[in-house]
Amino acid sequence: MTAADGHGAARRLILCADDYGLAPGVDGAILDLIARGRLTATSVMVLPPTFAAAEAARLDAVARESGRAAIGLHVTLTAPFRPLTAGFSPLAPDGTFLPIGRMLVAAHLKPFDRTAVAREVDAQMAAFVAAFGRPPDFVDGHQHVHLLPGVRDAVLAAARRAGPAVWVRQCGQVTSPLARLRDPKSLVLDALSGALRRRATALGVPTNPAFAGTYTFRPGTDYAALFPGFLAGLPDGAVVMCHPGRVDAELVRLDPLTGLREAEYAYLAGDAFPAALTQAGMVLAHPAA
Repeated sequence: MTAADGHGAARRLILCADDYGLAPGVDGAILDLIARGRLTATSVMVLPPTFAAAEAARLDAVARESGRAAIGLHVTLTAPFRPLTAGFSPLAPDGTFLPIGRMLVAAHLKPFDRTAVAREVDAQMAAFVAAFGRPPDFVDGHQHVHLLPGVRDAVLAAARRAGPAVWVRQCGQVTSPLARLRDPKSLVLDALSGALRRRATALGVPTNPAFAGTYTFRPGTDYAALFPGFLAGLPDGAVVMCHPGRVDAELVRLDPLTGLREAEYAYLAGDAFPAALTQAGMVLAHPAA
């Protein structure tokens, strides 16, 4: 999905907003940033109650008008959402997926029912295709669930069936382990991503060369001060994840990440963001560019 950059050429960056479909305030912020040319990808949750064909049509239209931002499937297997498929009781004991902490433990302590996981991933892929009329450009996971043992094989298999150009987001980072101690989650994602990359290579499924954008999500985090550090050392074609949004009642009901979404949105819509790209020698680009 990437090509080597020439001598002195700006490196291409894929800036991906997660969670389209989660709530109207999130959708509106993402659509606005795509229209402004401030995002080049977004990944879509097909399970939230407010996601419908109309929301898919709005996103598809804005993505095309803005120069074809990539649209991916955000595989969702954690609370408070419910599976599309039956027979998912070990991982959704009350009809609702496990919270991410329990899902992470379950993935490593006992084997998943891989058939049930594959059915659910395939059902979410089918829901995406029904909404957009085509397969996704890429696949990733809400709360990075696509990296987990017992899940990653189902995700890679679904991406491979969707088409040879469909890539899967890996979350290996280029910052030093010492720097990542400030965000221990990134160390876990690195370890999980290594296994995903090896399996993807064996299956011939493309992945991004590097990833950034994780932080602790502590209230009051200065996102504007944090973002330039995400760009340090990134190679051509790297992915930076973001979560812009406007807070509304549906977002508050479904997700604990609220106010920081507005901080991310304000930064990405403002003047400091393009200046940070220029300073880092990077340009926003569609993944296929």
